[in-house]
Amino acid sequence: MPQFGMEQAQKTLETVFAPWIVELGLRPVSFDENGGSFVLPHNDRLVHVGGVVCGQATASAADTACVVTLAALNGRFRICTTVDLTTHFIRPLKPGDIEIRVEVLSNGKRMAYARVEMRARGDTRVAVTATSAFAYLED
Repeated sequence: MPQFGMEQAQKTLETVFAPWIVELGLRPVSFDENGGSFVLPHNDRLVHVGGVVCGQATASAADTACVVTLAALNGRFRICTTVDLTTHFIRPLKPGDIEIRVEVLSNGKRMAYARVEMRARGDTRVAVTATSAFAYLED
């Protein structure tokens, strides 16, 4: 795996994405040859009237975490676009830190595929899953 650490991941999060994505506060935790781990920190602005974290926030965090994980596995950020993002909201997430794990299923020359699981910090039960496909727009 090419060298791409926490500093590069944080810089990518701060400079590549739209300001409202940056405001999610997504934090990289670790990368390995199969994927990456992140934390979506507690943020009252992501909680809707029902008292739980809104699905749009978790879907956005999943998509973003995938892109940063692909950058880590590639050793650099490659411009890409989301071709498909399918999310399943299994159980509500109460306000608090959310642990995110991205597993890269395939990372080819033109396309990449990943799977995401989200859990409330300290909870073993999966709350949100996502599968995604990305097309690279550059070599």
